[in-house]
Amino acid sequence: MVHLGQSLPAALTAAAKISDGRIGILDRRGRRADVRTHAEVLAAARDSAERLTGLGVGEGDRVIVCLPTSWQWFDAWFGALLTGAVPSAIPPALGTVPEAAAAARIEQAVGLIGARLVVGGRWLEATQAAERPGLYGAQALTPRELASAAATSFAAPRAEVGELAFLQFTSGSTGRPRAVMIPHRAALHQAYALDTVVGAPWGKRSHELFDAAVLWLPLYHDMGLLSVVYSILNGRDLWLTPPQAFLARPQLWLDLVGSRGTTVAPAPNFGYQLCAERVAPEQAARIDLRSFQAALTGAEMVRAGTIEAFCDRFAASGFTRDRFRPCYGLAEAALAVTLDRRGEGPRTLPVPRGADAGLGLDELVGTGEPIPDTELRITAPDGSDAGAGELGEVWVKGPSVCLGYYRDPEATAEALAGDWLRTGDLGFVDRGELFIAGRLKEILIVRGQNFMPHEFERLAESATGGGGSFRSAAFAVARGPEGEELVLVAETAEKDPEVLSETAARVRSRIGLEIGLPVADVAFVRRGRIPRTTSGKVKRAEIRGLYLRGELERLG
Repeated sequence: MVHLGQSLPAALTAAAKISDGRIGILDRRGRRADVRTHAEVLAAARDSAERLTGLGVGEGDRVIVCLPTSWQWFDAWFGALLTGAVPSAIPPALGTVPEAAAAARIEQAVGLIGARLVVGGRWLEATQAAERPGLYGAQALTPRELASAAATSFAAPRAEVGELAFLQFTSGSTGRPRAVMIPHRAALHQAYALDTVVGAPWGKRSHELFDAAVLWLPLYHDMGLLSVVYSILNGRDLWLTPPQAFLARPQLWLDLVGSRGTTVAPAPNFGYQLCAERVAPEQAARIDLRSFQAALTGAEMVRAGTIEAFCDRFAASGFTRDRFRPCYGLAEAALAVTLDRRGEGPRTLPVPRGADAGLGLDELVGTGEPIPDTELRITAPDGSDAGAGELGEVWVKGPSVCLGYYRDPEATAEALAGDWLRTGDLGFVDRGELFIAGRLKEILIVRGQNFMPHEFERLAESATGGGGSFRSAAFAVARGPEGEELVLVAETAEKDPEVLSETAARVRSRIGLEIGLPVADVAFVRRGRIPRTTSGKVKRAEIRGLYLRGELERLG
């Protein structure tokens, strides 16, 4: 049971002492697991904390962890937390990421938060300690160097629940990344609220119902990190699949989900779409998902088509539609804001009457009711409350709301209105349930009209046969005296110039017929060339920049 009055390190330490829970990390092939008990996880973190203390890291120092899912990540991040330092995590250099790009990303993060120490892998291992750049004054260590550092005993600081616990970098779908300040109370409240809400359909807390949670999201993602915190504070098993293993063979994640007793598993919409696309019917028939009781879906727009595709593909596996539990959240609220607690299957509604044609999808999926102690407010453009069922900006109030953005008072003032968090997301409430309809900050103004990019992307994907793992991005560009004009970039596996030309004509025709707006340019790129955040959201600002600079790798 979560004790909301403690600091996060104190709560984790106390919970681990009485927990019989375990955390298992699968290998890169997603097969064999290396397992630690919660007590062993905290003991290893304490050992790392002593070594960090010996390196001079102390209360309030910022520590960046740039590692893949591994025990080294646990040791560094939780070790920093125990010392009273402020940990944060960024994506590691993996696969084909150039070392120069990895270095630039680390330097950007160090400069943003003024980090004292960076613990990293691949990029740092390529150079000797004496040859590493200054990184704005931060010391850079590999996990091996940290593990061999001299240990010094430390006294855990007495932190207040409202003070800063860690920094969570935003995924940066609408601009440069920012460091969200997460207080101790927010992380604790998330563990408590999720324990309460996920088990609501059965009238129990989730730790009384589920044997384990299964996760493939990386630990630098808020959904990944808070899943670890939830696991330890509530004494439940957690099984981690490396993201690369899931992306290569998503059926391994489903095999794990079906083999660990009664399970709960969170994933963004695109993760479920990938399973529906990549797992063949004969493979699905061999997967047993009867014990997969709660499939949480959030982190990006939840699509009704994905839900139906997954249910159709895995019906023979014992999966039913009522297991899907849509949710809505953002890093600025630690993780979850709303989550379906009915357990009756996702509810959909058409786009509200009178709404602009640019809202997005034909139908919207409900994301559930507010988690405990959390309030929603739907506001009109002038800041007043929108009417019942009317579309407006979603504001959030509750113990999970962040303290603002680190070293960014202007962005903090824009995001926080007193105790309220202005999410920048558009939505409405129907029968107590939140429906998200798009992103306020991504509105396109073309020919004097406001449009949401999701609508153009939906129509483009319907014309190209894309969607799912093949995405598109819509944005506006200035075209002389005519003002802003629409540009669409779409991923495709097609290479024939003639076929691409025909497909572009279909995209223009469909958008012209349904919205009455001409498309200035349709550009095709290979799958994966549209930049996305760690949770799968399209980085429209970044792809627009590539287009304007002439750096887009176009096909045809």
